[in-house]
Amino acid sequence: MAKVKKNKKEEISFEQRFFMALDALESESHIDKETLIEKIKSGIEKAIKKDYPYSENISIIIDPETNKFEMKLLKEVMDVMFVDDPDNEIFIDEAKTYDPDIKVGDMVEIPLDPARFGRVAAQNAKQSIKHDIKDFEREKLIAQYHDKEHECVSAVVQKVEPATQNAILTIDKNEVYLIRNEQIPGEELRAGDIIKVYVVGIVNPERKPSIKISRTHRELVKRLFELEVPEIADGTVEVKAISRVAGARSKIAVWSKDPNVDAVGACIGPRKSRISSIVNELNGEKIDVITWVEDEAEFIAKALAPATVLDVEISPEEGVRECRVTVPDDQLSLAIGNKGQNAKLAAGLTGYKIDIVSDKEPKPKAEEPEEEVLEESAGEE
Repeated sequence: MAKVKKNKKEEISFEQRFFMALDALESESHIDKETLIEKIKSGIEKAIKKDYPYSENISIIIDPETNKFEMKLLKEVMDVMFVDDPDNEIFIDEAKTYDPDIKVGDMVEIPLDPARFGRVAAQNAKQSIKHDIKDFEREKLIAQYHDKEHECVSAVVQKVEPATQNAILTIDKNEVYLIRNEQIPGEELRAGDIIKVYVVGIVNPERKPSIKISRTHRELVKRLFELEVPEIADGTVEVKAISRVAGARSKIAVWSKDPNVDAVGACIGPRKSRISSIVNELNGEKIDVITWVEDEAEFIAKALAPATVLDVEISPEEGVRECRVTVPDDQLSLAIGNKGQNAKLAAGLTGYKIDIVSDKEPKPKAEEPEEEVLEESAGEE
């Protein structure tokens, strides 16, 4: 039986292995090669400094185009055998073993073999590089989302974890968690869905930053209106207040700077096209759009729509934001809403604690001032 001759695998040089690893690191970290090389140089320099703490001149060359990877100590060539600073100076006879043409006053390059650092030095360099890359990724993440903070962005659902129902989304190629509590109640997200989320902010920016996003935040409603309503985007119509029970209902108060522009009509759009788009994005959440007015009693009455309000009495006490609202008896339940939802939303919109009563409920009698009792003197002298 003829023997099969096995071909020896071509030996890969240290430089080739290094640059292959560099390419893989660039792909995994999404950090450009130039930045990685600077980080790697810094890490290697720290490792060299550990073995040569008093060396002042270190040269590190990493060139991916030529696969050149060199590290050297630089020492000044002296004409005396016993130099004062052997860490940074070298006698000319010794210098000529590295470069026969070297002269006194020149800087001789002394090559360093990476193997000389040993396991500990190599590990230190690796840890330093890893730490620097983490810092860079943190800074990159913060910079990338700084302009997106408090804004509405599109995200793609990658998967939903069955146990927690937390969703993993991608925003600009970054994976971000949308936890269950920040999802709209009753909403079922599926892989591949494209949804709008509100970037609440950057959590723990000093250590391990993460992006907090939400679909329950009331500001998401405002941002969606800004996207759908040109009059809001250009500043003609202003959103004055928002109140929201995510997944159920929202109330938004709007005002037009231009008397010729109907703020409510602009938000609803032709054939309800604009508001329908927002409702669909919010998984069918109902939205009441009302006109904001400066008169607080009138605004409170509008905020309780669709119920009809007969009277609003605002507390006269300074600093007390409370009021008593009277509605027709047959609309009392409508004004309060299911589980008090309408009253709660109106209170959130206006900033007032609202007490809703029927017109058939007797009004409390005003307390009569106590009469002063004058005590007669027991006698006159």
